[in-house]
Amino acid sequence: MKYCAQCGYEVVVKTPPGDHLPRHICEHCGTIHYQNPKLVVGCVPEWQGNVLLCRRAIEPRAGFWTLPAGFMENGETLEQAALREAQEEALAEVELLAPLASVNVPDINQVHFMFRGRLRHEQYGVGAETLEVNLFSEDLIPWKDIAFPSVRYTLECFFADRHRGQYQFHITTWRKSVAV
Repeated sequence: MKYCAQCGYEVVVKTPPGDHLPRHICEHCGTIHYQNPKLVVGCVPEWQGNVLLCRRAIEPRAGFWTLPAGFMENGETLEQAALREAQEEALAEVELLAPLASVNVPDINQVHFMFRGRLRHEQYGVGAETLEVNLFSEDLIPWKDIAFPSVRYTLECFFADRHRGQYQFHITTWRKSVAV
């Protein structure tokens, strides 16, 4: 950030009194510009034992498979964001069942939050950010072509829970592609 979003003057980076982190501060109007993590929200849509995956048409990781997910918009709830992303990326109507996984990704200032869901009907298609959409049984998941560690983690948790017959909420942290 170079200029203040409030008044247009140049900002400086320093730690405000009473704070512990450096922030972008406008010395002209006094505005402190906080930067917070972005939320990526999505779901694992299931239909008759298969899960819906999308092949990405955009970077990062264009051509790789992911769950329908994306950045949460201002004014949305987690649930609204997950449903919107399923519609935008896979033209799918989903019923959300329960929270499934939260993955902290502090190296890129993100939190990925995934729900377990069910397709309302077997209709889906290719959205603007998607090359291909398909239902996969567990044994046919393209594991080597999964786009992000958080998606792999979510799918692994989903299938492990399904095998146990008991779903739970999972939380992990990814730093430089290593879970801690």
